[in-house]
Amino acid sequence: MKKEAKLTQTVSKAHKAFLRKLYLCYLISKDKHNLLSLHKMTQMPRRTIQDTLASMSDIGVTVQFIQEGERHNAGYYKIDDWGPINPQWLEQNYVCMTTQLAMTIP
Repeated sequence: MKKEAKLTQTVSKAHKAFLRKLYLCYLISKDKHNLLSLHKMTQMPRRTIQDTLASMSDIGVTVQFIQEGERHNAGYYKIDDWGPINPQWLEQNYVCMTTQLAMTIP
């Protein structure tokens, strides 16, 4: 009797961290997001979002916070340089990314 192959694939921590960066890049490219809006949209802990944004240079992406107003969190994130990441690829693979991250699609 043959064993059936499992269709589910385990996502490593490193791969999940990479996908998380790509996912945040996608969201930032679609709208003006700050930490609070990213937290509400992704349900990721704020600290995870902050750490992920701070480490974007690891994949060659430059993200900047554009201050609007006097309050510290009054503003939004903007991608200054995509580096080696292809934004069109993100658009085409958005559903796959969110599935692998076990997130709901906003």
